[in-house]
Amino acid sequence: MKLRFAACLILTASALLAAKADADKRLNDAALVFEEVMSISDKAIPQDLLDKAHCIVIVPGLKKGAFIIGAKYGKGFINCRKTNGQGWTAPATARIEGGSVGFQIGGSESDVIMLVMNERGAERLLSSKFTMGGAGEVAAGPVGRSGTAQTDATLRAEILSWSRSRGAFAGLSLQGATLRQDLSDNRELYGRTIENREIIKGEVAPPDSAGRLLGLLNKYSPQHLK
Repeated sequence: MKLRFAACLILTASALLAAKADADKRLNDAALVFEEVMSISDKAIPQDLLDKAHCIVIVPGLKKGAFIIGAKYGKGFINCRKTNGQGWTAPATARIEGGSVGFQIGGSESDVIMLVMNERGAERLLSSKFTMGGAGEVAAGPVGRSGTAQTDATLRAEILSWSRSRGAFAGLSLQGATLRQDLSDNRELYGRTIENREIIKGEVAPPDSAGRLLGLLNKYSPQHLK
């Protein structure tokens, strides 16, 4: 009996460590996606949009095929500006599900980046489930470090989205997709069950594995430009 109990404990601990390693790897992947996108001077996210954004969502390796069967297909992270305007909060976890998502640039797997452009959008983002293009406006984001391409869609959108697939980077339509917090991933990263709102609104210390992503966010947009 004792041996069985000990074996169960070992298996549980191993599963938790594996899940933690998976979440840590995904954080590193998110940092790599952001760094590679922003390093392409003529095809990056426009700097003025990044500086005006309240939050950023990065989903590395979103799977196209899952749209067909309605399964979970994308996991990523949310970082928002700190309330004092200096730097970024610890990452909260998120997953994208369902919806009619247009992969304009092809490929069965894409990296997705979203900017949340105002407080209303940020509040919606922190709800337990947020439908993009339903409760809030979402639009494909313009590309190019020095030009914002101020279209009507860009000006009124609460969320701007981009996708990178097969080396190409372009605006992405996310109409109808849902974004929700992932409590299991939060637990893996922070060692306890914690809501996204507490992470974003509070003073939660980031995990060590978030260091690279936070460093890059602070490098490319260190403070909120009003």
